[in-house]
Amino acid sequence: IKEDFEIVDQSQVPSATELKSEGKERGEEAKWATPILSLARKASENLALSYGNALKSASLVGFIPKPVSNDSTAKTSARCHAMEERANLMNMMKLSIKILIQSALSLGRTLDSDFPPLQQFFVVLEHCLKHGLKVKKTFIGQNKSFFGPLELVEKLCPEASDIATSVKNLPELKTAVGRGRAWLYLALMQKKLADYLKVLLDHKPLLSEFYEPDALMMEEEGAVIVGLLVGLNIIDANLCLKGEDLDSQVGVIDFSLYLKDTQDSDGKQDGGITAVLDQKHYVEELNRHLSCTVADLQNKIDCLEKTNSKLQEELAAATDRIGSLQEEQQQLKQQNELIRERSEKSVEVTKEDTKVELDTYKQSRQGLDEMYSDVWKQLKEEKKIRLELEKELELQIGMKTEMEIAMKLLEKDTHEKQDTLVALRQQLEEVKAINLQMFHKSQNAESSLQQKTEAISSFEGKTNEMMSSMKQMEERLQHAEKARQAAEERCNKMKQELAGRLDTCRQQMSQLDSKCSTLEKELKSEKEQRQTLQKELHQEKDATTLLKTELQQMEGLKKELRKLQDEKQQLEKVCEEQEQALQEMGLHLSQSKLKMEDIKEVNKALKGHTWLKDDEATHCKQCEKEFSISRRKHHCRNCGDIFCNSCSSNELALPSYPKPVRVCDTCHTLLLQRCSSNSS
Repeated sequence: IKEDFEIVDQSQVPSATELKSEGKERGEEAKWATPILSLARKASENLALSYGNALKSASLVGFIPKPVSNDSTAKTSARCHAMEERANLMNMMKLSIKILIQSALSLGRTLDSDFPPLQQFFVVLEHCLKHGLKVKKTFIGQNKSFFGPLELVEKLCPEASDIATSVKNLPELKTAVGRGRAWLYLALMQKKLADYLKVLLDHKPLLSEFYEPDALMMEEEGAVIVGLLVGLNIIDANLCLKGEDLDSQVGVIDFSLYLKDTQDSDGKQDGGITAVLDQKHYVEELNRHLSCTVADLQNKIDCLEKTNSKLQEELAAATDRIGSLQEEQQQLKQQNELIRERSEKSVEVTKEDTKVELDTYKQSRQGLDEMYSDVWKQLKEEKKIRLELEKELELQIGMKTEMEIAMKLLEKDTHEKQDTLVALRQQLEEVKAINLQMFHKSQNAESSLQQKTEAISSFEGKTNEMMSSMKQMEERLQHAEKARQAAEERCNKMKQELAGRLDTCRQQMSQLDSKCSTLEKELKSEKEQRQTLQKELHQEKDATTLLKTELQQMEGLKKELRKLQDEKQQLEKVCEEQEQALQEMGLHLSQSKLKMEDIKEVNKALKGHTWLKDDEATHCKQCEKEFSISRRKHHCRNCGDIFCNSCSSNELALPSYPKPVRVCDTCHTLLLQRCSSNSS
């Protein structure tokens, strides 16, 4: 029943006698299928009578004015509409409070939240509080709730702070409507509902923010309702707020509690009402069983959905982890490839450097060999010159006087030569030491440096030959000294002749000195080159150590890759197991959904079927044979129709019956098909 009513012309309003005559004609033409529908029809007829009487009285008083203009008619219709709504709500409030007090006194105990008159009282009170509420516009949308004015009670009356805090602390309430209903429950349990609403009515300027001027709470009807609510202080109520869904309850007024059948009914009609009540109880039991099974299935479905969501979240996390591991693996592969490329490039560079160094070393060795060959040639020439000088000294022994000066000069020259020879020996010893060091280093080097060792060995052989030649030169010098002592007597005679020749010898010796200085410079340059080669060898060793460390790192990275691959395999196994579990859960969900659909079909079928009376059926519904004393009537417990014994000889277990009961052939086949489909 809606709150809004339309104002109709007096000519369109039917009278009470017309409505009664129309109701009788319709009752004669076709009977109602069940007495419940007949009760609903009576209720609608009574409402139509009251509605027609209200319109007639409004027209007599003058609430329905003559049409003057569109604006005036709209305003007057709105006022009349608001007055009718207030009057109707106040009357409904009176009835609900009266019936609630009567039923509570007859029971003589505390009332629960399942008590129907108490529920209807709260529904009517909610309609009264909602009447004339202003719509508040927010960013989300329009909001229209009666909890806003109830929150003012906390500010106006400090005793109501406990109710407000308890309502706000309830976690189950998510909407303002649910909080308002909980507030009304708690105020009724405290027996202060009338006091709190009276405080609100005393502060109407504050209420004007929430209500329109013609609202019920802003007019005199609100004070009347507050006075009626004082009578509820004699009622004890124990209402449990936990576990009740106050947000989604639908506030519909049930007029069956307030309507009374004024007409006397016959005995047959009373018997029909009892049969209908029995049928109603039977259907209620069926619905109760079905609702229990539906609730269990819904709980199972919720649990399965929760587990499914958890598994999906775990699967998403596992897939994310697998993706991250795969990305790390790709990064490690790229790093390994970069390290390999760098190592290969460094090895190639070192090989090319070693080749270049070997080439330079070979070239330097060739230059040294050429220099040594030139020195040997010069020494041979000096030997020849000295032999010629010895021959000349043997011929010029007689010339002692002239040869003494020449001999002194020769002694000086020989001393200088000895010094040069000593320096050469020292240089040769240094060369030997350097060659030995290079020999030891070349032994530790790779096979590519074997050519260097061979060149050094050849160089050592040449130095040994030089040493042997130097020893021979020393022996010859000793022989020359002996010959000099013997030739001193002759030298005096040969001084004059040898003076010119000595000048030439001096020039030759100066040339030899210059050549020796050049040789020393070349030796120094070779030493520097060898030092650079040693430094390069150290650098190569450092590079090899770095390469070894990189190889060790590569082995560690390979081990980590193996570990990551093992972890990836384990994660893949876990994912496969989770996918199998999800498939099984999906099968369970599909089966539960099929069961739900079957239960819904059964419920629809049960709602559609009606329990036929024995008087209404004269023939069997299936074989259409007439009933007699021998052919008796039998009800099908599934569809409610009447059949003969042969057409309803089957028995099956139904959800509303603990034991197998009688079922017709058609219902028997349908139920068997459903059972087979569910089992498959």
